[in-house]
Amino acid sequence: MANIVAITSCPTGIAHTFMAAEGLEQGAQALGHTIKVETQGSVGAQNTLTEADVRNADLVIIAADTKVDMTRFTGKTVYETSTNAAIKNGQTVVKDALAYAAANPAPAAQKADYVGQVQAAKAARSKARRGPYKHLLTGVSYMIPFVVAGGILIALSFAVAGYKVVFEPATSTSFGFALFTIGAKAGFALFVPILSGYIAYSIADRPGLAPGMIGGILAGLTGSGFLGGIIAGFLAGYTVYWLNRSIKLPRNFAGIMPVLVLPLFGSLIVGLLMFYIVGVPVHAANVALTGWLQGLQSGNAVLLGVLLGLMMAFDMGGPVNKAAYAFSVGLLGSGITAPMAAVMAAGMTPPLGLALASLVFKSRFTHDEREAGKAAWVLGLSFITEGAIPFAAEDPFRVIPSIMVGSAVTGGLSMLFGAQLRVPHGGVWVIFLPNVVTNLLPYILSILIGTAVTAGMLFVLKRPIAVEETGAEEASAVPAIA
Repeated sequence: MANIVAITSCPTGIAHTFMAAEGLEQGAQALGHTIKVETQGSVGAQNTLTEADVRNADLVIIAADTKVDMTRFTGKTVYETSTNAAIKNGQTVVKDALAYAAANPAPAAQKADYVGQVQAAKAARSKARRGPYKHLLTGVSYMIPFVVAGGILIALSFAVAGYKVVFEPATSTSFGFALFTIGAKAGFALFVPILSGYIAYSIADRPGLAPGMIGGILAGLTGSGFLGGIIAGFLAGYTVYWLNRSIKLPRNFAGIMPVLVLPLFGSLIVGLLMFYIVGVPVHAANVALTGWLQGLQSGNAVLLGVLLGLMMAFDMGGPVNKAAYAFSVGLLGSGITAPMAAVMAAGMTPPLGLALASLVFKSRFTHDEREAGKAAWVLGLSFITEGAIPFAAEDPFRVIPSIMVGSAVTGGLSMLFGAQLRVPHGGVWVIFLPNVVTNLLPYILSILIGTAVTAGMLFVLKRPIAVEETGAEEASAVPAIA
């Protein structure tokens, strides 16, 4: 008897999704197998597969006409088919899937390398996120591509036509103005609605998407900006979540819930709240915050950079790190770009410092750590702070203080030098594009100094390893032959 898990999903998420699930359940039961089917319908995932369900499964069946996220099925044999096939003959689908599994066993697990350890750490943190923090980061993750694309296009427009492009008339047909319009009026205009929409999506699944995005648009119209967008996303998500569980319609009318009832009432409630209650006070808070940041003198700016640097290195991609990152990304929409520069530089420093230390101070690192240091160069240059996690896990009381000091130095210097960054990600691969970074050479210097400080701290705090993993111990144990 096989233990099977399955997912069904169709484009509309109303009829075929559930009919396919029923077909698979009946087919598996007729053949004497156990099955659990997760339906990804228009009202969200139901009968959701748990981590234990997936771990104990002998086979995964995907009967879907839409894209299904496969990341949780790594290491499992997955058989894919359509919803129609499962509806017409679920028993045949189950037989074919079992035959496929017999011919294509799941690959044996391989020993994880350093990059694999980093990816596993990021995945574990993502899985551990719960509640509002998880929903916020879902919205941020969908928002980032819009900010990156918009920021780079704005920078390129300045490179082509100079800063005067901002003041060109709307009827202009110049290439520079076209780039600016695409980046600023399209890319940047979308990032708050996308943030709001996907916060709501994380809470209430697809029915929350429209109210969330509408709330995000209203955040822009009311001047409440990034903060208003976050509030709109949570309002939309929890409103739709509550409506979905409070409104009970006859079975024959269940199909109108996700396409009419939830979007309509969710958008109405969120829209009115944003228009009459949220917009004005949050707009005032935005103006005050923007004015304070723009008026920072060099001393206070350095302190802010030091604080952001400490936060970026403290948990290397955890909640504190992401709080500093989300704060800085949100400021990009208001044209405040210096904190973003400090955050990215400080986030690059931990893996770069560890890579440098493992190269220069070899006696303080094992052979495996020195090999991992080679990959840490790439992760650091790519602004993947999590590249420091495997080192910190092995020696937290020496590594974490070292990287925090280095990142604090980098963040403070970045703010002191007045560096500004127009995109929220990309590391070294974007900073050399025209106008992406201002004060580029001092900015690079801040990263180099912080990297050197981190390496120096590691030299001071870490003790030399008595016996390296080079075979020296075994060689010394062999008696010399006269």
